[in-house]
Amino acid sequence: MTLSIRPIWIGTGSLILLLLLILVAVSFYFYHVAIKRNSKAFLSDNADLAQVQGSNSTDNLIAEAFPEKIQPTPVEPMGVEWVESQEYETWHLKSDDGLALVGYYLAAKAPTTRAVILAHGYSSQGKDMGSIAKLYYEKLGYHVLMPDDRGHGGSEGDYIGFGWPDRKDYLLWIRKVVEVVGDRAQIVLHGISMGGATVMMVSGEDVPKQVKAIVEDCGYTSVHDQLLYQLKRIYKLPAFPILPATSLLTRLKAGYHFNEASALSQLKKNKLPMLFIHGAEDTFVPTEMVWKLYEACTAEKEIYIVADAGHGMAYATDKQTYEQKVTGFIGRYMA
Repeated sequence: MTLSIRPIWIGTGSLILLLLLILVAVSFYFYHVAIKRNSKAFLSDNADLAQVQGSNSTDNLIAEAFPEKIQPTPVEPMGVEWVESQEYETWHLKSDDGLALVGYYLAAKAPTTRAVILAHGYSSQGKDMGSIAKLYYEKLGYHVLMPDDRGHGGSEGDYIGFGWPDRKDYLLWIRKVVEVVGDRAQIVLHGISMGGATVMMVSGEDVPKQVKAIVEDCGYTSVHDQLLYQLKRIYKLPAFPILPATSLLTRLKAGYHFNEASALSQLKKNKLPMLFIHGAEDTFVPTEMVWKLYEACTAEKEIYIVADAGHGMAYATDKQTYEQKVTGFIGRYMA
């Protein structure tokens, strides 16, 4: 018996369909990795990422699924224990699209109109900003609010907004602080990493007059730029067509696309004084981004590059200078 082997030809239409199915699968994968609320184990063993994640629900999921990836001893504790030792209030509000959001409020020890709203990083939570909260609360005497962003901590949300939908949530938090502190409130916004991008994105909105200054620490230029950088760096993959496809999926599932989520564009509309801080050795959000952001800002501004600091580690690397820079800058705009 003779066996004949016949070549299998895939028609053009079938090939295109196959490629589309692969692209859809890849975009769902990257949406799941970067945008969807779930464990972010890829951060835990990233040699260039020094930011510390707190013991929140996300971390518990990581610990259960990837126990070998957790670094049990953080480089610099972000102050969760300090926050938990304080008598804070838990605040609640509804976002414009109906999500239940949670924030943690420390009323100042002495009467004051000064308040700070802190914005945390990616896959983190409000209480992880405890070290910065301690600076404002104990050394500067401010009221302190530490919100959990949508998709983080105790706040609802099935996706991470990278600061873009969050910018509208922070406008609500600002109004909440004004309700409690009073119309004469003087508010500073201070964010780190994704929180830095968040406060920059807030700056381009119609910000209440009570906000007097903004401190952004190691924020990125845009969601597109940051994911493009990480796609090439971690996965060694080309941006096209993966990034546009994932952006479209994010638009359908989370309500925003990557190009519109731009701190650079928002800074062009900003009128508030802004202090830009970045680590000189930051390879997770590359230091070159802060110079683009600084140039885009036409309001009063100052920049502070911290030698030897990796991502999110500016304060831990040089606390004394960091405190001097922050205190000096915001002090110019507070009565």
